[in-house]
Amino acid sequence: MSVSVLGSGAFGTALALSLAGQMPVTLWARDAGHAQQMQTERCNRRRLGDFAFPETLTVTDDLHSTAQADTLLLALPLQQLRGFLTGAGDALSTQTLVACCKGMELRSGAAPHEIIDQTLPHATPAILTGPGFARDIAAGLPTAMTLACADPGQASRLQALLSGATLRLYRSTDMTGAALGGALKNVVAIACGAAMGAGLGESARAALMTRGNAEMARLAERRGADPATLSGLSGFGDLVLTCTSEQSRNYRYGLAIGASRSFDQNTTVEGAATALAMHSVAQENDLDLPITSAVAGLVENRLDVAEAMSRLLSRTLKEE
Repeated sequence: MSVSVLGSGAFGTALALSLAGQMPVTLWARDAGHAQQMQTERCNRRRLGDFAFPETLTVTDDLHSTAQADTLLLALPLQQLRGFLTGAGDALSTQTLVACCKGMELRSGAAPHEIIDQTLPHATPAILTGPGFARDIAAGLPTAMTLACADPGQASRLQALLSGATLRLYRSTDMTGAALGGALKNVVAIACGAAMGAGLGESARAALMTRGNAEMARLAERRGADPATLSGLSGFGDLVLTCTSEQSRNYRYGLAIGASRSFDQNTTVEGAATALAMHSVAQENDLDLPITSAVAGLVENRLDVAEAMSRLLSRTLKEE
């Protein structure tokens, strides 16, 4: 079996490094110059630092050759996924495509596997998600994540193929639940970052994480997922990691909002688009997602942190 990773950002490169410890792997970069630089320097200094590439890792900008692999990991920004798959067309039409991006599409509210289904209906979609920072994976630090695929046989195959000595994958057939956990934890991370940046304290963060987890489960159930999935690695596990570490782009974005600091506009913050997409879904379906709605207000500058927290704290008292 052969594996390629499409996307040479930090996370895609880290996955390629991890997998190259057990099989030949091709890493595809959109930019030819960056691909050549990585192939020559044998690292991705621009996005991940000096982690050395083994001989089993090849870098290229040739999509056609990369797509010859049986299994392709899509480590691309979620908001770019549909356009990329549409443009790739026949090159990816029948392979197993493992989405490694997290979020919901801004204009449609679609999850990664739904975008794959809509654009390439003959491909086999799967999702790799959960609590794993790129630098930890690249360094070979112990990491556990979720591999979700609707076909149990394919889920088992991918679990065996992609697991390694330090990257342990747990399989699931609940792709919707896994995707929602990976997407919505970023929204809660923005809220937690904003609370910490504004000096509201650890207790406020704990409250946001706990109620955010309940909010994630409500939306998962409404969309036909198993709420129990949100208690696993792709939900609770990823929530804890993302809401407590400055390695998380979404948490850092929230910190900047809370502290009224500028934030690098070139940094991908999937939670911002997801908050806007899910806020629209909540309004259209009369669904109670107060933290998501508050984060949407922060992202659109309709609310400041004090106003957002005031709205959350003034909600009607109820049983937990």
